[in-house]
Amino acid sequence: MKDFLIATNYIKDSNLMLTTRIENYLEERGCTYRRILGNCGAVAAENDVSFSISENDSYDCALALGGDGTILQVSRDLRNTDIPIVGVNLGTIGFLTEIEPNQIEDVLDRLIKDDYLVEERMNIEGSLVKDGQALNWDIALNDIVITRAGFSRVIGLKIYVNGKVMEIYEADGVIVSTPTGSTGYNLSAGGPIVSPKTDIIILTPISSHSLTSKSIVLSSSDEIEIEVLKMRKAQKEEAILSFDGQPGIQLSPGDKVKIVRSDMTTKMIKLFDVSFYKVLRDKLR
Repeated sequence: MKDFLIATNYIKDSNLMLTTRIENYLEERGCTYRRILGNCGAVAAENDVSFSISENDSYDCALALGGDGTILQVSRDLRNTDIPIVGVNLGTIGFLTEIEPNQIEDVLDRLIKDDYLVEERMNIEGSLVKDGQALNWDIALNDIVITRAGFSRVIGLKIYVNGKVMEIYEADGVIVSTPTGSTGYNLSAGGPIVSPKTDIIILTPISSHSLTSKSIVLSSSDEIEIEVLKMRKAQKEEAILSFDGQPGIQLSPGDKVKIVRSDMTTKMIKLFDVSFYKVLRDKLR
């Protein structure tokens, strides 16, 4: 490959030293590149700046410099393209970022020589249904989350799988996760870790008010529907819906969120023959 997109989280690479180092290395080897800057983290904030990428842009790969939140944002901005992503870890744990900064020259050499593999990561998509009409919809590489609106309150969520009632939760919320997202919010909520190569969807309640509520592993072909129940008479909005930590959408009683496997995938470049389980040991110590 010869044409690179460099997507840098300028909060993580504050003086752009690594970005400039990469640009100089590529230029010395006759490669072309384009630099774009953003600051999106794992949890979106009002002052976050997305990476400006057009679906008509064409690059051999995107180098995402930051943490897992940067990877998630770049994957969102690239989802209508066919550009694979390489994650360079400037964050903390970084399950999605395979490369450390001290490896960057070796990595660039291998990319230039086309010495790499491409993994396709499953996405899920969700649509909000109000009064029987589908409104907002979006796609997630990690997870789709419904959480309570307000403090110290639980929400009621009725969970359907393939049209059948599976469970009713009184909880702080629920996480619907892909295999890739199993090491994210799902993990911190007590959900299982699964290999990103599996073909499943994980449903994990958040702080459920039940001693028996556990994560449930579903087939990727299952259709999940989550209905928001009325818990308080005086409150119009009961919950918030978010995709990969993006700013939330307010949910009212009776609203439903339908979640299925997406036809879209995220292409991740894999350079080292390191098993997912060794990564787990190293990252989680």
